Amino acid sequence: MAQRTVVIVVDDDAGLLKSVARLLAHHGIESRTFASAEAVLESDSVQTASCLLVDIHLGGISGIGLQRRLAASGSRWPVIFMTANDDEATRNEAMDTGCIAYLRKPFAQHVLLNAISKAVA
Repeated sequence: MAQRTVVIVVDDDAGLLKSVARLLAHHGIESRTFASAEAVLESDSVQTASCLLVDIHLGGISGIGLQRRLAASGSRWPVIFMTANDDEATRNEAMDTGCIAYLRKPFAQHVLLNAISKAVA
């Protein structure tokens, strides 16, 4: 039996959360959506994750900050970062955390699905 794919999606844009959740469901991928890094840290949902899709620029703890906290606690879940505010310093910082992919918003569906496939392979 194939293992199910569960993607934790973290973004402070409710519309993006809803559209990504719909897209993933359409492709048979479960998702758990969160509006903040703090909400993820308070949840045990991350324990069931196949990978995380995280916006870099969140209110409060940033996506990169979330990745660092999870890594410090022993997490080895693959992370895909996304951002609408791309710059070289942010991109380099994200890559230094060992992310699987770095997506610039808006991104095409196939780009996201390919990144998830790579993350769970």
